Amino acid sequence: MKIKTSKILKILLPILLGVFLVWYSLSKTPLDELIEHFKKADYTWVALGVVCGILSHLSRAYRWQFMLEPMGYKPKYPNSVMAVFVAYLANLGIPRSGEALRALTLTNYEDVPFEKGFGTIVAERVADLIVMLLVIIATLFMQFDFIWNLLMTKLNPTKVILLLSAMITGAIALIIFIKRAKKGIAHKIKNFVIGVFEGATSILKMKRKWAFIFHTLFIWAMYILMFYVTMLSVADLQGKVPVGAILIAFIAGSFSIAVTNGGTGAYPLAIAAAFSLFYIERGPSEGFGWIMWASQTLMIIVMGGLSFLYLPIFNRKKNL
Repeated sequence: MKIKTSKILKILLPILLGVFLVWYSLSKTPLDELIEHFKKADYTWVALGVVCGILSHLSRAYRWQFMLEPMGYKPKYPNSVMAVFVAYLANLGIPRSGEALRALTLTNYEDVPFEKGFGTIVAERVADLIVMLLVIIATLFMQFDFIWNLLMTKLNPTKVILLLSAMITGAIALIIFIKRAKKGIAHKIKNFVIGVFEGATSILKMKRKWAFIFHTLFIWAMYILMFYVTMLSVADLQGKVPVGAILIAFIAGSFSIAVTNGGTGAYPLAIAAAFSLFYIERGPSEGFGWIMWASQTLMIIVMGGLSFLYLPIFNRKKNL
């Protein structure tokens, strides 16, 4: 009974949070104002952003081949592409369900054992996590003065020093505690970190590691470019958003997607909050956030839905 309750909560809570955040967003920026931003948007830039999003997903499907090939599996590229789009569609409904469905799709149509397919997806996520961390580190270095001044403005110097000292001391203590852990949550964290490290080093042992690394960097380059070109669709933001604001908002938006189903409600709020640090108006910022979220979500619904319908047709010979 407890297991069923926890599963229901895992599905229900992100949905309820998304609904609340949509309401909260609309309470801050009226619906008629958001509609006005949609009407005034330059959809040439929005379309270009959607193309960048599609290219990132196509590259993800192609990169997946590199991980399956060493195990002796060579799935048809169209099946890999459709599996990726179906996975993203599933994640809009139930967070993290897409990974399992993606592996299951290749099990059904390409005879790739579920556990092996799922394992490659986990390793894939490790590579994405590493790039995300690199983006965060690069942003911290590029915007160090801004972040430092922001902390000094919000907090006095003594509090900043105490906060940094506490964070460093806490991090060292946590590392020592986890390193010595033999059971419980700390042991699970330890195994997770070891798994991440092993996943990262296994990538370097691939036969086509440079192609894998290229596609990983290409995927994230498309993510950032998708964000930037879609932002250009809002005239009030053109020429007003510095590179640092773009990177910080991109990171904030990426984290918001993990909180709710595909960033529902959370994404526009995260973008507006990040841009507000640079004194950029809330209305255009939140309008851009909704345009960005709506265009990419619509793309996933269309491409994921078509993939779901076309998969059995494309593989009809296998089903005979």
